[in-house]
Amino acid sequence: MKSINRRSVLLAGLGAAGTGALAACGGGSGASGSGDKALVSPSGAAVASAEKKRTSTGRTHRLTLTAAPARIDLGGGVMPKTWTFDGRTPGKEVRLSVGDTLAAELSNQLPGKTTTSIHWHGLALRNDMDGVPPLTQTAVRAGTTFGYRFAADAPGTYFFHPHVGVQLDRGLYAPLIVEDPKEPLAYDDEWVVLLDDWVDGVTGTPDEVFAELRHGMGAMNGHSDMAGTPSPSSSMDGHDMGDMGGMNMGEASSPSASATMPSDGMAMKFMLMGATSKLLGGDAGDVKYPHHLINGRVATDPDVYAGKPGRKVRLRIINAGSDTAYRVALGDHKLTITHTDGYPVQHQDVDALLVGMGERYDVLVTLGDGVFPLVALAEGKKASGLALVRTGSGSAPSATVRPRELDGMIMTASQLRAADDVRLASAKTDVTHQIKLTGGMEKYNWAINGRPFDMADPQANPILVQEGQRVRLDFVNGTDMWHPMHLHGHTYQLGSSGPRKDTTIVLPGTKTSVFFDADNPGQWMLHCHNAYHGEAGMMANVAYHA
Repeated sequence: MKSINRRSVLLAGLGAAGTGALAACGGGSGASGSGDKALVSPSGAAVASAEKKRTSTGRTHRLTLTAAPARIDLGGGVMPKTWTFDGRTPGKEVRLSVGDTLAAELSNQLPGKTTTSIHWHGLALRNDMDGVPPLTQTAVRAGTTFGYRFAADAPGTYFFHPHVGVQLDRGLYAPLIVEDPKEPLAYDDEWVVLLDDWVDGVTGTPDEVFAELRHGMGAMNGHSDMAGTPSPSSSMDGHDMGDMGGMNMGEASSPSASATMPSDGMAMKFMLMGATSKLLGGDAGDVKYPHHLINGRVATDPDVYAGKPGRKVRLRIINAGSDTAYRVALGDHKLTITHTDGYPVQHQDVDALLVGMGERYDVLVTLGDGVFPLVALAEGKKASGLALVRTGSGSAPSATVRPRELDGMIMTASQLRAADDVRLASAKTDVTHQIKLTGGMEKYNWAINGRPFDMADPQANPILVQEGQRVRLDFVNGTDMWHPMHLHGHTYQLGSSGPRKDTTIVLPGTKTSVFFDADNPGQWMLHCHNAYHGEAGMMANVAYHA
């Protein structure tokens, strides 16, 4: 399988190729080479200096995370074998306060010679703790441990997961909540809602999924033309789909979404055909998932939140999926969006919201009296996840319930506005980088600026920034698919007054401009958070030059 081949090249090269990637970790100069530009090292003096400036309480939160095979219970008799942290999926929630230090030891007990890591998704932390082999650390070998230690200086809803191969699509993830000791929101309770698309141990493994996808549609006889033909709904004249925020958006899935292609070529076990969504500008996803989970439970045997009528609850919604955007609604309730990707926004009342992979939203809801379905509709895929809110008597709805709110006012991030206290100050843009999203399903050749990321040479073709700059990134999506673009180590602002985020949906045929201040030196991954697009090569190194 190609994914294994890439990793074996990586492992074989970590002694040699790793000297370029990780010279950073021991070089006295604090810089590592990339062509004629010296780059700030992940463990150089600039990184250490930035860490000293972070807020600190002096408290340390210690934990051990053991990555190992496990058989888990997803409910409804579904008990797959997968990989987990400490035998459960999702992993146990980690919760700390702003300024606390997290000291987490990762013990890799995965089978064979499987390497792994932990990426702390959304946190602006020190570069050498970001968990991205081979860019910021050596991959953690089976049978060994690695210690992560960093200050968490921004409140918000985050999560953590591996950054090796397509391990994100197994069970190795858990929520990470950083509380604000000066929390301005008033509410009675919290409920963390973690969404995931599940294949591992049911119909196959993520590595098998990726091996099939890598053949591309071009390998499927009679269907190679589909990759280059935009869906009728994918032409949006370059407009951001946020403009459609108040519209009633019905499902636009094809009945063929779950059918295996009849062909005298390769049979498709995992590749999804015909999944379309107006909200996503056309093609909704690549992969057929047998289950969509909320808090590790299948829809036929859902997680239940027990509350009381009239209480105000903060839902922290996290999409830990690998190929699925979710349209989320709570039956018979309005949602008030308060945060996205950890940062506050001007409050917005909605019926439903669209959450791409890697995105997080915090919402407030005042509970009614009865039993209510929290539904995560797998956008464009004719499937959904389900959890229940129970505050009184009543029977549970069916696993396929579809609340009317799913077709009401749907909000996407581009229609939100940053809260005044987190909006970026006006400043002249010092550097603009065009980030062209390229590739397609025919050859499955996803890339940035036409160049797939090179694991053997992670410092090739960096996107260069300098500490102190105001940086503009123009995401230009020339592909026929949407991409949730995630920047490590920073939050950016959508446009001049949009929300502060680290992951944003970029629709096909559109340009999305984001701005950030280069205030966290190091080398940072910028990538599509579709696990399979990223592994195919849609990643780049945003590197500070020394």
